[in-house]
Amino acid sequence: MKSLSAAALGLALLLAQAPTHAFAQQSTTPPPSSQPQTGSQQQSPPDDTAPEAGGPTGDNGSIAIPKKKESEEPPAPPPPAEPTVKNPPGLGNLSLHIDVPVVTVDVGVLLEKTHQFVPNLKEANFRVFEDGKPQQINSFQQIKAPITAVLLVEFAATSYYFVYDMRNAAYSFADQLRPDDYIAVVTYDMHTNILTDFTQDKRVVFNALNSLTIPTWRETNMFDALYQTLDRLTRVEGRKYVILIGSGRDTFSKINLDKILAKIKATPNVTIFTISTGGYVRAVTEGRGGFGGQLRDMDYLQADNEMTTFARMTGGMSFFPRFQGELPEDFAAINESIRNQYVLTYTPTNTKLDGTYRKLRVELVDDEGHPLRMQDEKHKPLKYDIIARDGYKAKQQVE
Repeated sequence: MKSLSAAALGLALLLAQAPTHAFAQQSTTPPPSSQPQTGSQQQSPPDDTAPEAGGPTGDNGSIAIPKKKESEEPPAPPPPAEPTVKNPPGLGNLSLHIDVPVVTVDVGVLLEKTHQFVPNLKEANFRVFEDGKPQQINSFQQIKAPITAVLLVEFAATSYYFVYDMRNAAYSFADQLRPDDYIAVVTYDMHTNILTDFTQDKRVVFNALNSLTIPTWRETNMFDALYQTLDRLTRVEGRKYVILIGSGRDTFSKINLDKILAKIKATPNVTIFTISTGGYVRAVTEGRGGFGGQLRDMDYLQADNEMTTFARMTGGMSFFPRFQGELPEDFAAINESIRNQYVLTYTPTNTKLDGTYRKLRVELVDDEGHPLRMQDEKHKPLKYDIIARDGYKAKQQVE
């Protein structure tokens, strides 16, 4: 009886210590018969048929630890190694750069009579054409920003009236500068001279102009001076302006008109404004002096045409004042055009990098796609000018 009580007590302890999950699968094997035992409890031989999961097979059998289920699918192969591209020796690290061309067009919209900027136009009012084909506008904004400009003036020993007009025009422009504007002053006769580099100090500009007292050479090499100025401006970031003040005549330049026109086409982000000098003396002497006077008149007419072409190609304006009183209004129009602009960008449909010159045209339309018409408070029609460069030079495939 004592032996049976000890066996029963051992069974109770075994059941109390068994893990809960061991009873997930109950064994159907009946418990062994209870027979009297003498001495210590007989140990069961090792069971080679222990279950893979679940509890004991009997009262005091072995406990199986659940095994992880082996995956039926084979393990995924390791990812392939990244290809290594070796550049030719001596060339260092090379990379491929895909250049998607984006064209930026600065557009000024000014009233024809007052030269006032027309604000509050929307993107839907603008149409951009490249070589006659419409383009999709990517971005649009109206800006009012400080300017970076070169005051390029003719200072040659030709006539007092031309020098007098140049000084008045240069002072009028400098007087309208604002504290955050950058301005440089360059003169030309037979040579091109930099009087002052870019500065925001208006006093430096006035001192530079005050130093122009006695001209030396009679030659007016305008093509050379403009070419050198454009070449220097290519190293200046952002939008730049050239205020060209002079007679427009070129007498002794090393380059010709075709080369300066090609340079203007190839120079991005530069707008040229031209102000002619000697208007009064030309008006009172026009048609006089016989055949020589006619040649001189033709020479000045050609100069006027060149000044107009420079401005039109870059989206600027040309002025031909005869009296000093016209200058404030002329420079007010320049300031309206420079400081207030619409900036459009588009990705051209012609993606060839062939270095060709692409013609641009900007139009204004209303909500229905018809040409935009403007009216004043009295419902009278207002004429306006669209100021934009007439084209740009596409990039070369290798530059």
